[in-house]
Amino acid sequence: MKKNKVLVQDLITYAVVFLLWGLVGILEATGQMTSLLRGLLVPLCIYAILAVSLNLTVGILGELSLGHAGFMCVGAFVGAFFTKCMENTIPSVGVRFFLALLLGALVAGIFGILIGIPVLRLKGDYLAIVTLAFGEIIKNLINVMYVGRDSSGFHFSIKDTTSLGMDETGVVLIKGAQGITGTPRAATFTIGMLLLLLTLFIVLNLMHSRTGRAIMAIRDNRIAAESIGIHVTKYKLMAFSISAALAGVAGVMYAHSLSTLAATSNNFGYNKSITILVFVVLGGLGNIRGSMIAAVILTALPELLRGLNDYRMLIYAIVLIAMMLFNSSPKAIELRSVVMEKIKGKKSAAKEAA
Repeated sequence: MKKNKVLVQDLITYAVVFLLWGLVGILEATGQMTSLLRGLLVPLCIYAILAVSLNLTVGILGELSLGHAGFMCVGAFVGAFFTKCMENTIPSVGVRFFLALLLGALVAGIFGILIGIPVLRLKGDYLAIVTLAFGEIIKNLINVMYVGRDSSGFHFSIKDTTSLGMDETGVVLIKGAQGITGTPRAATFTIGMLLLLLTLFIVLNLMHSRTGRAIMAIRDNRIAAESIGIHVTKYKLMAFSISAALAGVAGVMYAHSLSTLAATSNNFGYNKSITILVFVVLGGLGNIRGSMIAAVILTALPELLRGLNDYRMLIYAIVLIAMMLFNSSPKAIELRSVVMEKIKGKKSAAKEAA
């Protein structure tokens, strides 16, 4: 009986994705799709993947991570760098993009393991601070990195392009704070929806597996889990690395939706990690469908309300507060202060702009 209930809930989650996909198809077929909505389609998929993947760490594992934008940044730059490097070797953009997705997920997952080994020994605020530091370190390292390639191979520098010492055939691939330019815009809504379905399949099946039950047992009571022989470090590291790898996939999508990719605060900074965390908390910790829906609504809402000018951020804040009051899970209450700081920050920025 319980298995049937779980199956029904999973089918509903997949049905929500297909419903959104069908709605977009109807709007396209009837000519009702505006340029604003069309520009939101790929970001909706990206943020939904990020929200679902972060829920694996925050909701299923029960650890507060503020470095999810860092893993997204790793995947984005690895994917874009690979695509640029293989431009002449692999002419097909689609093949390069597919390989970039695999490589971005792999490298982000490896970073998740490397960061998770020391970090997951911490708890609560200490874990949040260290993961936040990781995200900022990655962003700042890329901002000072210059990479070029000529007939003799690759050249690296942290000063400027002239210090790369390349010959006349040299091409600069990463230009420090300017990032990577000329990445093909291969990310589409169809690919985004397929990757979102794949993300849901991985996370939902993990939750319902023996591994997922062990992870949730660690979340509920670590001491009790250890007493029955559950290897706490192993399962925590597994959840953290899978979450990081999925964030890397979203990063590759993000990189291939822009012609220029730069490691700015708006793209991969602290606020980006907080925004993803807001999606997870408002959708419900451990509620995969809820975090996905929250990501779609809160990503589209500010753009759809642009016509209201000064009032759109006020409406956005009211929606956040209303959803937080509606979601009264214990963990959400603990993280409510983080969300409120995000709202206060937006209000302060609006006052300064005024």
